Amino acid sequence: MDEGRGILALMGSGETSPTMVTLHRELAAHIGGDRDAVILETPYGFQVNRDDISTRAREYFRKSVGLMTEVVPDADTSAGGPADVRADRVRDRVRRASWVFSGPGSPSYALGRWRTQRLGEILRERVARGHGVTVMASAAACTVGFAALPVYEVYKAGHPPVWLDGLDLLGVLGLPVAVIPHYDNAEGGTHDTRFCYLGESRLSRLERELPEEAAVLGIDEHTALIIDLDASLARVWGRGVMTVRRRGVSQTVRGGTTLVLDQLRDLVGGRGPSTPLPAQHRPAAAGHGCAGPAAEDAPATLQEAVAASEARFGEARKASDAQAMAEVIVELETVIAAWSADMEEDQGGEWARTVLHGMIRLLARQAGRGMAEPEYTLARILGPLLDLRRRLRASDAWDLADGLRDALAAGGVRLHDTPEGTEWRWEEEGDETRTPTRSQE
Repeated sequence: MDEGRGILALMGSGETSPTMVTLHRELAAHIGGDRDAVILETPYGFQVNRDDISTRAREYFRKSVGLMTEVVPDADTSAGGPADVRADRVRDRVRRASWVFSGPGSPSYALGRWRTQRLGEILRERVARGHGVTVMASAAACTVGFAALPVYEVYKAGHPPVWLDGLDLLGVLGLPVAVIPHYDNAEGGTHDTRFCYLGESRLSRLERELPEEAAVLGIDEHTALIIDLDASLARVWGRGVMTVRRRGVSQTVRGGTTLVLDQLRDLVGGRGPSTPLPAQHRPAAAGHGCAGPAAEDAPATLQEAVAASEARFGEARKASDAQAMAEVIVELETVIAAWSADMEEDQGGEWARTVLHGMIRLLARQAGRGMAEPEYTLARILGPLLDLRRRLRASDAWDLADGLRDALAAGGVRLHDTPEGTEWRWEEEGDETRTPTRSQE
């Protein structure tokens, strides 16, 4: 991406997670010194914890990307002036910004608010004139097509599947599509949650309602579609694929692939398979000559990192390697902390912490047994041995009794006879701090 080129970036998920840091840095580098960056909180503006989400997002971009951002609030809460004047200020702020980001929440809520505020017009204008970097992720990505999916209503409230009118940012580029992020979602386990929680049956039904010239454009989780508005190039970035689906027939473009925009238009229009540009012939405008990571090179998701930690912890436990067990716990805690800024709260943070706590409890149990040794084992052995020594002494077999005492001493067990009985102490070399244990004879 050369200086001055406009960029539209659509992210399937993970927009404020470690998997997207490299891409965000690339996008931030594109705007150079003009770092007028804003976050639109509208998609999650109805949530009571919206301030916390905004704070985490700002910290993510500051710490991980080196980008200072300002949050444009959903409600017209700026001080002074009537509501329409404040809305004009918001529109002007978004129109001028060199970098605009919007992420998770409710697509339908965002669409309603942006229409009321006429902010959708500003976002279309940014794309049409190729101004700055515009990043739309998760719920916000749902809104950029001519049709939009009301995810909350369908998946969480049971409403019949229906399309909403979208912002149609991609229509400006000749792409009549309905964008579906989280395309490869697999959280459902035993039930189908692909296609942003729609599943195959509901998507098939909705797909029949699209015009003949339109298609579904799916973006996998932790994957992005980067459109260079000046060079007319579309690049798939990340661990998954971009899917163009027409009437149940899908064509996929994997991460690391760049298409001329006309090729993407042909895919959407059903005019033949994609033929990506060979890597050596891709213009530098596609990303300073870097195609982005393929799936096998992409950073691990939180779920993958936790699974790998569980496997390593299990191996260390089998090997009775407490040091390795502790190192896995520390590393996993660091991973969870890195993911704590993720704006999408359903991405496994609580599950990861549950796994971490389970590891700590297992290590504590192992450590507790270790700290009880060797006294725990010795106490079970010494009872019969001391009883044998008492009977030997009672039979005047003093040599045998003393030989037993000396054998125990050679193994680190010191005996001390008292009128009340025999006390024993385990002494490691140079250690005389253990409390004596009395065994009645």
